[in-house]
Amino acid sequence: MKQALVTLTFCFSYWGCAPSDMASEEHVSLAFVGARLFDGTGADFVEDAVLVVRNGRVVAAGSAGAVEIPPDAERVDISGKTIVPGLINTHAHISDVLGLESGHYNEENILRQLDLYARYGITTAVSLGGDREESVRLRNAEDASLDRSRLFVAGEIVTGETVEEVQAVVDKNATLGVDFIKFRVDDNLGTTKKMSPELYRAVIERSHEQGKLVATHLFYLEDAKGLLEAGTDFIAHSVRDQEVDDEVIDLMKKKDVCYCPTLTREVSVFAYEDVPYFFEDPFFLKDVDPAVLEQLKDEDRMRSVREDEGAQAMKKALEIAKSNLKKVADSGATIAFGTDTGPPARFQGYFEHMEATLMAEAGLTPKQILVSATGDAARCLGFDELGTLESGKWADFIVLNENPLDDIENLRTIDSVWIGANRVEGSR
Repeated sequence: MKQALVTLTFCFSYWGCAPSDMASEEHVSLAFVGARLFDGTGADFVEDAVLVVRNGRVVAAGSAGAVEIPPDAERVDISGKTIVPGLINTHAHISDVLGLESGHYNEENILRQLDLYARYGITTAVSLGGDREESVRLRNAEDASLDRSRLFVAGEIVTGETVEEVQAVVDKNATLGVDFIKFRVDDNLGTTKKMSPELYRAVIERSHEQGKLVATHLFYLEDAKGLLEAGTDFIAHSVRDQEVDDEVIDLMKKKDVCYCPTLTREVSVFAYEDVPYFFEDPFFLKDVDPAVLEQLKDEDRMRSVREDEGAQAMKKALEIAKSNLKKVADSGATIAFGTDTGPPARFQGYFEHMEATLMAEAGLTPKQILVSATGDAARCLGFDELGTLESGKWADFIVLNENPLDDIENLRTIDSVWIGANRVEGSR
């Protein structure tokens, strides 16, 4: 990504603060010992590792023979388990949805969603659109007690009919204090008007003038080419109409633009034509409202999905997206993990784990998937203090009961989640 364009300033200043309930006294260290460690950089797992954290940050991480444990450190024995960095969802939404109903954009519902993400091991959520003052205020208030997902926001999705109108939305978002700018270039399978190149070039130019990275919703290959040439910073969905070509891949690599697949976005459009398999998955059921399941199982509702041409078209789009993900990954372009969860029936937390499974089905290795959700996700969006378990970075990590390098679904075997070295309450 264009690191020189913008430097993100973290609003959660933890300096001098206690890292966790287990280390309630200032400056006390925690040493997690006995586990295997994946640090998010792409390096191989380290067996019999030590992770030392202090004041919410990583002090050292590596093999037991290479890491010195401070004399005052409280040891946490997690022998036989696996530590990985917390997952970063580079395309989430903190929405106004409660159940399947919109109209609930308030602090309580925002916190509910951030807590839910955190319990599933998604320690950072990048909300790409629909964000309001309440989310900005909560982001700014993040401090040493943080035990929910970190939040970044894009504010209002940019729309308008003229250059002046779209630039005004960019300026409004910048004044609000957003981290990114988001806009859409899509005709929803020919049913709506698509933003013109003149307008999206104006959005990108004004966003860069405001020092903001730009994330773009798209569907079509030709739009991807135009947007990359115009200077978009982040491709926030898969190309889903045809095979991605060398021109687009070369542009992504040349401009260092990351590609976010959001495969579960397609699944969410057609999954409820019948009762989906995951309605019987205990990993899903623990945090879902049974009333929502009953609504989704309504026969008339399922029939309407089966009869909807757009929903059925998404089945084909998903297969194209999976094929394109594999081709882009094989090319050496950077993949950034993301899901587009937050709208109705795109279940936050669980769908992130489904995304990892779909990425594996597309042909990515567990290691590729893990890096896309940790070190690469952070680099793609300029998060210099997140994504890897290296000295000086925030101690956001998951303790797993099984090794995800053996099977990416082992990411679901969560023992505990830690954000800034604070244990997340109710982590799975």
